[in-house]
Amino acid sequence: MRILLIEDDPETSRFIRKGLEEAGHVMDHAGDGKQGLLLALDAEHDVVVVDRMLPELDGLSIVRSLRAANRSTPVLVLSALGEVDDRVEGLRAGGDDYLVKPFALAELSARLEALVRRRGTGPGPEAPATRLAVADLEMDLLARTVKRAGRVIEIKPREFRLLEYLMRHAGQVVTRTMLLEAVWDYHFDPQTNVIDVHVSRLRRKIDHDSGRPLIHTVRGAGYVIRPP
Repeated sequence: MRILLIEDDPETSRFIRKGLEEAGHVMDHAGDGKQGLLLALDAEHDVVVVDRMLPELDGLSIVRSLRAANRSTPVLVLSALGEVDDRVEGLRAGGDDYLVKPFALAELSARLEALVRRRGTGPGPEAPATRLAVADLEMDLLARTVKRAGRVIEIKPREFRLLEYLMRHAGQVVTRTMLLEAVWDYHFDPQTNVIDVHVSRLRRKIDHDSGRPLIHTVRGAGYVIRPP
């Protein structure tokens, strides 16, 4: 996705840009409302993320201006204002979604993907899958079981969550930031090798004696699970 981020706080901007760029998205950034509105009007973006409180021009004014200009680009509003009336005001201004600070990057990423999917969809969503499969690796989400080529693999709850996340993103490089937030519920990097240790254990269980490894390390980026 090509994403426009309109956010004046440097730390928040770095956090969002780093996480979304690691996930493979292209980021444009504006540090104030006027610059952000110009970028939103001048360039094509798949989705816009706009902070509500901005210098020069506030976020809701940006959204109203985009809608007045007949721009239908999905907009997600970020705000520390989280009361019901605040969220309603944001949506009535023309926002498509509203996320309250502080937030998890994984949730922001999922919401952006949903907005872009919704924009190009036809029929309603399918029922959620209860089974995941990558090549001969199968996961039953209801029975909480994992099999490789019919062989039952005993894995611990954290390993199950890790494998589920990898399988839901099969073929995509999953970054450390994404795993820390989705599997460990960390919203910061604790600077430990906890991910490497768990992936190594999981790889031994999944790929042991198979001759066809599924879990791969992408140097400098993260991990990916894909068919051999």
